[in-house]
Amino acid sequence: MAHQKPLSLILLSLIPLFFILFPQTIQAQSPTAPAPAPTGPIDIFAILKKENQYNTFIKFLNETQVGTQINNQVNNSNEGMTVFAPSDNAFNNLPGGTLNKLNDQQKVQLIQYHVIPKFYTFDDLQTVSNPVRTQATGQKGEPFGLNFTGQNNQVNVSSGVVTTNIYNAIRKERPLAVFQLDKVLLPVEFTDAKAPSTDDAPAPSGDTTKKGTSADNTKAKEPSPASTTPNDAKRISVGILGLISGVFLMGALS
Repeated sequence: MAHQKPLSLILLSLIPLFFILFPQTIQAQSPTAPAPAPTGPIDIFAILKKENQYNTFIKFLNETQVGTQINNQVNNSNEGMTVFAPSDNAFNNLPGGTLNKLNDQQKVQLIQYHVIPKFYTFDDLQTVSNPVRTQATGQKGEPFGLNFTGQNNQVNVSSGVVTTNIYNAIRKERPLAVFQLDKVLLPVEFTDAKAPSTDDAPAPSGDTTKKGTSADNTKAKEPSPASTTPNDAKRISVGILGLISGVFLMGALS
């Protein structure tokens, strides 16, 4: 018994040395967590197609090339982007003919109006400074803006024409946030009437100029009283001279 006790103590003292000499063997036998699968580039089309209720928005993203612009920016920029995706019901609830009245440029502006060139979380939108610049711009480069108001964990977005709540976050990881909308945001710029400018004032017509010219010519052709006076005086002088000559002739004959 006396010999067994020191032997057991020696064996116990060798256990730490075993872990030091053979660490790889121990690690190989322990279970390891699977490595995360590599993620590909972000694709706004794929994100929306999974939800199966944004077909109209996907169509316009494709036709206007705005979807390609989004993919390029979120995959090659540090700023990120925020997209507000109207559902198919949102487009169906638009007044009849709304989309048909838009020209090609306005269709691009409409889709860009639903894209912010910066990444915002839901909490960010509750305290953001208004107005928030969108991707849409006017003919002179003026930005189209959106206004956000937040209260009690609810965020409203307004274009000045349409106001709606921001509901489900379809995607909320950097660098792309995508939020669902139940209404299509129509820019107030689409409804503002064009103010008249001096450049739009009609030029005087050629008829008016011609009429004025002919009137001036008519006045120029009319004789003035001053122009008739010398002729009248000449006639009077000739008459008086003839009368005097007649008187002298009668006197000579008598």
